Formats: sequence, structure tokens, C-alpha cells
Amino acid sequence: MKSFTEELKWRGMLHDMMPGTDEHLAAGICKGYIGFDPTADSLGVGNLVQVMTLLHFQRAGHQPVALIGGATGMVGDPSGKSAERNLLDEEQLRYNQECQQRQIERFLDVRAGGQPVMIVNNYEWFREMGFLAFIRDVGKRITVNYMMAKDSVKNRLTGENREGMSFTEFTYQLIQGYDFYYLWKHYGVKLQMGGSDQWGNITTGTELIRRLDGGEAFALTTPLIRKADGTKFGKTEGGNIWLDARRTSPYKFYQFWLNASDEDVKTYLRIFTLRQREEVEALEQEHQTDPASRVLQRALAEELTSRIHSPEDLRQAVEASRILFGQSAPEQLQALSERDVLDVFEGVPQGSISITEIEAGLSITDALVKSGFLSSNSEARRALQENSISVNKDKAAPTRSIGTDDLLVGKYVLLQRGKKNYFLLKAE
Repeated sequence: MKSFTEELKWRGMLHDMMPGTDEHLAAGICKGYIGFDPTADSLGVGNLVQVMTLLHFQRAGHQPVALIGGATGMVGDPSGKSAERNLLDEEQLRYNQECQQRQIERFLDVRAGGQPVMIVNNYEWFREMGFLAFIRDVGKRITVNYMMAKDSVKNRLTGENREGMSFTEFTYQLIQGYDFYYLWKHYGVKLQMGGSDQWGNITTGTELIRRLDGGEAFALTTPLIRKADGTKFGKTEGGNIWLDARRTSPYKFYQFWLNASDEDVKTYLRIFTLRQREEVEALEQEHQTDPASRVLQRALAEELTSRIHSPEDLRQAVEASRILFGQSAPEQLQALSERDVLDVFEGVPQGSISITEIEAGLSITDALVKSGFLSSNSEARRALQENSISVNKDKAAPTRSIGTDDLLVGKYVLLQRGKKNYFLLKAE
């Protein structure tokens, strides 16, 4: 079988692992799991590292196990957090679990090769366990000193935010540790994986397995990704980048990867694509020869948009990008969805005009001035005489009028002066 750890190493995805992990993986088909907390109804690009870890695990011939934390989601993981999380109600958690499960099943389809993905929910084994039973059978096995030594606890007690942490979050590592024990005992899962900030929680699980049953288990972590400027990966000025098109449109998703810096894109291409080493290195060499072509960014954006969304979504995102940079025809603009129109021209100045005026036939001069795009009739006439005004990417003559046929998705008209001065007119 293909070496899972060697695959992670060349991709820069291996941070740490327990002694004996490689030997365990080499012995045959193994089961390994990663937990996902259902704090939102979609996974974000920050979760993609772990999704790819499970995918490489599957492609190496092993069986991936994804744990949706229905129980741990009620508690909140303190790892990497400087303040207490807001708790979600059961109904919201249940909805989030269902949404995330559908995403994981799509990304880790059995057709990708290897063993089929197994998806479990830790609420299944915690819902019948009472508090007294838990602290007697599990809490008794791990000392407070052991738990206090974990970075997730120490950082909260000694960091800038000195409010400390609640007993609820303090117990999180015990709950996650018991997850590992339960999966080890009932499903034969001997490996837990996760981000490097999860090392403490994961090793609590291996310790519980040893203390409860004298068993052996293993741990492997991936590095946390930060951008070259030190900011958190997966965040933009607009917030998180989600894998669900309802939260982040395919166009914005595509643009996120397309706008990656030259320093970051080399890391991203290795971690997030399925391209083999020789192909990645060839692309890196091509990029080094001609950085202005942004070959790495385009390869990354195209593969991920097509795989996470669809080839059709990629096509539309590429078309929308061409529109933004002036490389499109009017008919391509007409083909955009309302979501694409708003995404492409996000931040572009807007104005509104009554739909009745457009239905009656609005002169181009009135459209330019009444919308607020241009300040006066004289400026509008001058711009039209200079042939610098376009309506929906089509040059406008001084005699042109705007009617209902010009409305994009029934409500917008794109006005433009020159190459980059856009204005979105909305019919109301």
C-alpha cells in the first residue's frame, strides 16, 4: 500500500506522531479518525486540512472515520480559544451535524479509492451515560495535574484573557479522550488524527485506552496553517470561507484561492489538491519562470472550485471573473445569476431608479444622472460623446435608452465609464 505518512511529509502535512505509528500503518488496513465539531452548518476551508488528511488516509488503503461531535459540540473545545464559546441548543446542533455529514460523505466518497468512510456521532454513546458514571469510570483515571499540563488549559489560565475557563470546557479533553477509547474498544480504531492544537486532547485518549484496558493506540497531527503575513488561514475581511455555496458562493470561493499570495500558494497547492508530486513541482517551476502568469493560483482555484462545488460552478466563476476584469461579452453578463452579479460587483457603488421609468424607456442620460453615477447632464453628455459609457458591457450611444430587456436577472443594469469605473443600477 502507498505510505500515508510519506504522502503527508512531502505535502507538508505532518507535524507530529507517536512512536510506532508508522509501523502500525504499515501492518495492514487501519482505521483512523478525526473529529469535527458541529459549531456551524457547514465546514469551512480551515476544516479542509483534516478533510484532505482523511482523503489521503483513504487513498492509502486505510478506512477513514469521521466523528461528528454531537456531544462535544454541546461543550465547546477550548483548544486555540482565548475565551469561552457560546453554546448552541440541541436543535441547531442536530441541524449542523446533518449538514456537515452530507459534506463529508461527498468529499470522502468510496469511489475515491480505498475503504468507505465511516461516520459516527459521539452523542450516540454519551446520551445514555450519566454524570456520576462518567466521573467514576472515566474521570477517576485521569488526574487534574495531568489535565492542567495540557496547552489548551495552560494557555487559557496564563494568557491575556485571565477569566480562566469553566468546568464545562475543562472537561472537554476527558470527553474527547473517551471518544477515542470508545472507538478503540467498539470499532477497532487505533489512530486519532487532528491539527497540532489537538495533540493534548488526542494523547488524553491514548492514555485513557492504556489506563482503562491496557491497550495501545496512536496519534498523528498536522500543522496549523497561517498565511505568510501571520493572519489566520481561511479568514477574509468578509469572514470565514465556507464550503457550502449558500454561505460562500463558488465565485467568492474561487477568488479566495485565486488571490492567494505567491508565498502561500505553494503550501496550499501541496495540501489541498490531489496532484502528484511531479506535477506540483513542474507547476512550481513554471510559476518561478513566470510569476505574473499566476499559474499556481489558477491551478489551485480551478481544482478546488470544481471538486468542492462542481465543474459548472467553476465555469461560471471563471466567467464572472472575466467580467470583473473586462474580458467578457454582454451575453456572458446576461448569463450570471443574481448571486453572481452581487458577488462580482460587491463594493461597487449602487443607485436605484423606479422600475416604471425603465418600463417606459429611460434615456441613457437620465439613467446616468438620476442614479447618481454621474453628477450632471453635461457630464453625462460629455462622457457619451467620448464613447466612454457602457451599458451591460456594451458601448452606449447618446441616443440609447434603457428598457426591461436590459435588466440583469430582472432587476439590475451595469453602467460603466472607462475600463474600471463600474456602477450597479437597481430597478425598484
